[in-house]
Amino acid sequence: MRAAEAIAAAAQRVAGGGDTPRLDAELLMAHALGIEREAMLLSDQSMPAPAGFEALVQRRTAGEPIAYIVGRRAFWTIDLEVGPGVLIPRPDSETLIEAAIEHFGASAPSRVLDLGTGSGALLLAALAQWPGAIGLGIDASSIALGVAQANAHRLGMANRAMFERGNWATGLAETFDLILCNPPYVEAQAELARDVVEWEPHEALFAGRDGLDAYHMLAPQLAPLIAPDGVACVEIGATQEASAGALFAAQGLGVALRHDLAGRPRCLMLRSPN
Repeated sequence: MRAAEAIAAAAQRVAGGGDTPRLDAELLMAHALGIEREAMLLSDQSMPAPAGFEALVQRRTAGEPIAYIVGRRAFWTIDLEVGPGVLIPRPDSETLIEAAIEHFGASAPSRVLDLGTGSGALLLAALAQWPGAIGLGIDASSIALGVAQANAHRLGMANRAMFERGNWATGLAETFDLILCNPPYVEAQAELARDVVEWEPHEALFAGRDGLDAYHMLAPQLAPLIAPDGVACVEIGATQEASAGALFAAQGLGVALRHDLAGRPRCLMLRSPN
């Protein structure tokens, strides 16, 4: 079968496993060919489909996320390696970087903290945005920390990004100009897409009955860590503006909201009262 025909057939087969079946099929074909999707789209697709393409399609039809199959995910201005045991970065989380840029304007943070760093997405995106900054990523998962460290090395940021195992900000006593955090915030009984709930780490998704468990932990920890004129950008679910915001406001933090590109509440911008 020619590549173009194989892509069309694969899109039909994976249509029930996601919202972008054609894109999924194209990404799998590009991965099988060992080239970028853009290059594949510009190439002669009358060539035979590579032998490994069918196995990739079978993995996708079984529900495995595209990012795990191809082993990477684009985020902000960087490409990240991802794999099982690590939450796949979402475009919604880029809202936190946009909020930080809005806060700092023409200036820049010097020290960045990423709580629940996962693949290192937020920290490394921030370090790419501000080349003079250094940062620390904290995660409870040794698998995630290994992936984050590998991403830092691959992106040439190993000398600027440190990673440590920890329980949110427990034990930290220093201050940071920018704190980034995408905690779990999904309600325990919420229904998620198959490729999310069956593959991605539940500890990075679910946060108790009301989805607020992580915020209860974070709220009393953040205020002492925000440097003067600094900001903490914390991701929230689309319905958690009031409930999560109240927890941080109760600690004396100034709370502002930024929406994502779809217009949904997505990021709490927290400022120290000092």
